[in-house]
Amino acid sequence: MTMHPQLEKAFAQHQALKVISGLTNLDTKKVTAIVKAAQAGGATFVDIAADAALVHNVRQLITLPICVSAVDPDLFTAAVKAGADLIEIGNFDAFYAQGRRFEAPEVLALTHKTRALLPDITLSVTVPHILPLDEQVQLAEALVDAGADIIQTEGGTSSQPTHAGTLGLIEKAAPTLAAAHSISHAVSVPVLCASGLSNVTVPMAIAAGASGVGVGSAINQLNDEVAMVAAVRSLVEALKNSPLPVRA
Repeated sequence: MTMHPQLEKAFAQHQALKVISGLTNLDTKKVTAIVKAAQAGGATFVDIAADAALVHNVRQLITLPICVSAVDPDLFTAAVKAGADLIEIGNFDAFYAQGRRFEAPEVLALTHKTRALLPDITLSVTVPHILPLDEQVQLAEALVDAGADIIQTEGGTSSQPTHAGTLGLIEKAAPTLAAAHSISHAVSVPVLCASGLSNVTVPMAIAAGASGVGVGSAINQLNDEVAMVAAVRSLVEALKNSPLPVRA
């Protein structure tokens, strides 16, 4: 497996920024605005739903690497043929509100099935934050053994910030930051810290050991493309100014 050179360089520098439009977001107009803002703002890559038509449309608009997300491995093949550069088993956040849980055995089985279908493409897999932290680490190690090239953390939907402002932003990011710290010390592949992050907490993610960050709602909840570009740029700046992780 050869990772896209742009991704490889960004991960090596601990400066990868993935802009996430959402696993269930098939609104072409909205996704178009998000991915164009991602490129204009200096993001490293984008993450969109694993839909071949959507991938084809986005591929005409931007030169950034395209990641596609799904929890059904069968959706990946057509999306890759349409131009996706890497694939992601994850964005589980979209399902928690429906009461749908992803436990370790299912995520591992999805990874094995995906690797069997697409043995050569870069594969990112999310570790569900509903698992206790020690089990998240164990699953991450098993996923790497199963062929995952990138491990992604999550947790924004599980935190209930009790404060406003900066303290609230830190509270919201705490679960994914904790996972990034624990997992990055256990695996040798890049760890992408995602879910609940902002320009306040992005540097904390890198300091915790992440090689990059994934940000969705901080950008896609904005309705103005200029504001989206500005939000992406502020995240890029936060990454550039982030302290590198300290290895004990």
